[in-house]
Amino acid sequence: MEFFLDSANLDAIGAAMETFPISGVTSNPTILRAEGKVDFFEHFRQIRDIIGLERPLHIQVVSRQAEKMIKEAERIVEQIDERVYIKIPTTQQGLRAMKALKERGIGVTATAIYTQMQGFLAIACGADYIAPYVNRMANMGVQPFEVIEAFAEDIKKANASTKILAASFKNVQQINQAIRAGAHCVTLTPQLLHETLDIPAVERAVADFADHWREIFGDTSIDEISCR
Repeated sequence: MEFFLDSANLDAIGAAMETFPISGVTSNPTILRAEGKVDFFEHFRQIRDIIGLERPLHIQVVSRQAEKMIKEAERIVEQIDERVYIKIPTTQQGLRAMKALKERGIGVTATAIYTQMQGFLAIACGADYIAPYVNRMANMGVQPFEVIEAFAEDIKKANASTKILAASFKNVQQINQAIRAGAHCVTLTPQLLHETLDIPAVERAVADFADHWREIFGDTSIDEISCR
C-alpha cells in the first residue's frame, strides 16, 4: 500500500517524510493556492529535493485544451525533471492530452474522476495513475467504493499497469474503505494523515504504560538503567 501526501507545503512535507512512510506527493492548483504566489517551478524543485527522485511527484496542468495541456506538461518536465507525473483532468480534451503525453514517454495521472467510464477510458489511454475523488463521488450520490472495485477489476482483466490513486477523503473510514475496495494508493492532506493516528484509546494506553513504568522505576528510563 502506498501513502501519498496531498500538499504543496514545504514544512508539512518535510515533517511527514520524517514520520510517515510517504510514497510521494500530489498537488493541484487548489492546494498550491494555500501557499500564496510562489515561484512555481522553484517551489516544486524544492519539493523534489525533500522527497527525492525515487518518489513520484504529481503536478497538474491548468489549461483545458489538449494542445495547451501538452505544452504545459512538457514545460513542467523540462523545468523540474522527467520523473514528474502530469495530472490531467479526465475530459475529452484531457484524454487527447493523455494519449499524446504517453506517446512522448511522459508519466500521466488521470484526475478529477467521478465515474466508472472516466476511469475505464483513462486506463485504456495508458494512464499511469487514475485518481477517483471518493468524497466528491459520495456527495453526488455515486458509490465510490463500487467504482474503485470496478477499476481494480478492469486493471486486472486488461493486465494494465495503471494504479488507482484514491483521493478526496472526508475521514479515515473512507480511506479504509478505499483500500479494501482495491485502491493501490491513497493521497491524504497533512491534517487527515495525522488524524489516522489521533486515537484517544491509543493515547490512554500509552499514558497507562508510562504510569505503570513510573510505579516500578520512577523517572528512570530504560536507557538510563544501570547494568550489572
